[in-house]
Amino acid sequence: MTAQELERGRFVRQANRFTDIITADGSSGHPAEPGRYRLFVSYACPWAHRTLIVRRLLGLEDVLPVAVVDPIRDERGWRFPEPDPVTGATFLSELYLASDPSFEGRYTVPCVWDTVAERLVTNDFPVITTTLETEFTAHHRDGAPDLYPEALRPEIDELNELVYTTVNNGVYKSGFAASQDAYEDAVDTLFATLDQLEERLADRRYLFGDAITEADVRLYPTLARFDAVYYSHFKCNLRRLTDYTNLWAYARDLYSVPAFGETTDFDQIKRHYYITQRNVNPSGVVPKGPLVDWTVPHGRDRG
Repeated sequence: MTAQELERGRFVRQANRFTDIITADGSSGHPAEPGRYRLFVSYACPWAHRTLIVRRLLGLEDVLPVAVVDPIRDERGWRFPEPDPVTGATFLSELYLASDPSFEGRYTVPCVWDTVAERLVTNDFPVITTTLETEFTAHHRDGAPDLYPEALRPEIDELNELVYTTVNNGVYKSGFAASQDAYEDAVDTLFATLDQLEERLADRRYLFGDAITEADVRLYPTLARFDAVYYSHFKCNLRRLTDYTNLWAYARDLYSVPAFGETTDFDQIKRHYYITQRNVNPSGVVPKGPLVDWTVPHGRDRG
């Protein structure tokens, strides 16, 4: 962690540098055109994972090509297993510096490259998925779900803000805390929200009823990594995901959907966190467990 990312022992996430937007009508200068953009992701990264889920749910695989970086990151940042065939880049940093030679900071995924402008449009991860949901509607597959229904957006946004602050980013606040007080505040807040979500899911299949929404997409990547990584690696060990009756069944329910389950790579997730983050795990040893069966029937599809 850099000095800018630690404030009185508390983890502060780096601000997103590229925040241009893609619009259906092209008024932003970046029109939502099939094949124009390239999405860079890591299967290990929860922020990138959500973009893969939405891309798959909406049937945008041919509209938005994807390039996947190696899960092991070093001081040079994310590396491509082979030079990217479109940009020629070997490291993601090359694309950041080509877009802004003065850029300083971590080179993050997900990010979107405009092949016409030859620069990064955005690494603003909260906006990428909603852009796919609202600006690429002309290219959604037939029967694609409405993940961000207009009538529910204020409520979805409110829940997303809570989940981001206390759960998605909360596990990082716990894992990278540099003081006992900062750690305990983060862990207590994290589990208070998980307890609330457990209650919320007692009488509904998904966070907003019977249909998957953007809120489920944002919560799932953290749940998928919880017992495998965050419980031990980030010391989020008050309870496991498997200790929650509703949350655990809900996570398995989502995992059974191909867009969620087939984009969840536990091997890459574990190797990334345990090998890359040597400040947390100096040995780089990757644990074998946990032995968890995500395919056990979830039972949440019963009326």
